[in-house]
Amino acid sequence: MTVWFTSDTHFGHANIIRFCNRPFESADAMNEALIARWNDRVAPDDTVWHLGDFSWRDPRPYLSRLNGHKNLVIGNHEPMASVHAGWSSVQSYKELTVDGAFIILCHYGLRVWNQSRRGALHFYGHSHGRLPGDSQSCDVGVDCWDYRPVGLDEIRQHLSTLMKRDEDAIEFRTDRR
Repeated sequence: MTVWFTSDTHFGHANIIRFCNRPFESADAMNEALIARWNDRVAPDDTVWHLGDFSWRDPRPYLSRLNGHKNLVIGNHEPMASVHAGWSSVQSYKELTVDGAFIILCHYGLRVWNQSRRGALHFYGHSHGRLPGDSQSCDVGVDCWDYRPVGLDEIRQHLSTLMKRDEDAIEFRTDRR
């Protein structure tokens, strides 16, 4: 069983093609390509963590066609009336360990996170590749990963090419002047 990460598929959202310069002629073409690329990587018994903005409307027509045990970290475009439909779990934030790596999952990119000083990783979406990561954090959205979910080994390889995280440069003030 493999664990996959992704974000910001925006199934059914025609305007996202223009907003993010996606290479699709229509929302239907984008939907079909996203489904094919997802299922090309994800096996039925794999686990997928989707970090929000899954679909423009009801997620069920898309969820039913996707392989894997699908978990949602809520984004800002989730239709709340149908957010629980078809997901293995739904939460606004998640901490988990995968292959010895402690990982923080949130739709939004964080400057600091639990255990970041001890090497914890942080995966996020929302920014569609516009928020640079560092050696411990990156955008796992489809716009950054060829419109498909990404695995931890591939993410680790990518993180190794990024600027080293320097938490000492982040000033923590305890006095409230």
